[in-house]
Amino acid sequence: MLKGIPPILSPDLLHALRAMGHGDTISIVDGNYPADNAGRRVVRADAAGSVELLDAILAVMPLDDFVAVNAIIPEVKGDPAHDEPIFAEFRAVLDRREGARVRLVKLPPAEFYPAANAAYVMVATGERRLYGNIVLKKGVIRPDE
Repeated sequence: MLKGIPPILSPDLLHALRAMGHGDTISIVDGNYPADNAGRRVVRADAAGSVELLDAILAVMPLDDFVAVNAIIPEVKGDPAHDEPIFAEFRAVLDRREGARVRLVKLPPAEFYPAANAAYVMVATGERRLYGNIVLKKGVIRPDE
């Protein structure tokens, strides 16, 4: 155990977060996502939900504020305007942790899944809700932070 580090962040996940550089991405995916087939590096977090893990990750990792988009979620197939309830929970965590730095967009499946699969690391959660997936772009820690 470490002080100040959310215990949901496993040693493997902490290693991946620390190894990531500015502009690298991390995908948090739900339990239905074929992570082991799709991800380059996969860290398992089967006991966690996507929202819980998003909150823990953003406790230690900043979002990239040099880019137009630093967080993406998938559009609902066949109904791009529809927001799944988990999207509101993602937004609440993003707003609380990053505020004005958040630049969240929804992408159609044909664009979202390749972006999620190309991430530096993919975290496979036990999230049971559909569309419980989000991709984040890592930012920088400034000297004054």
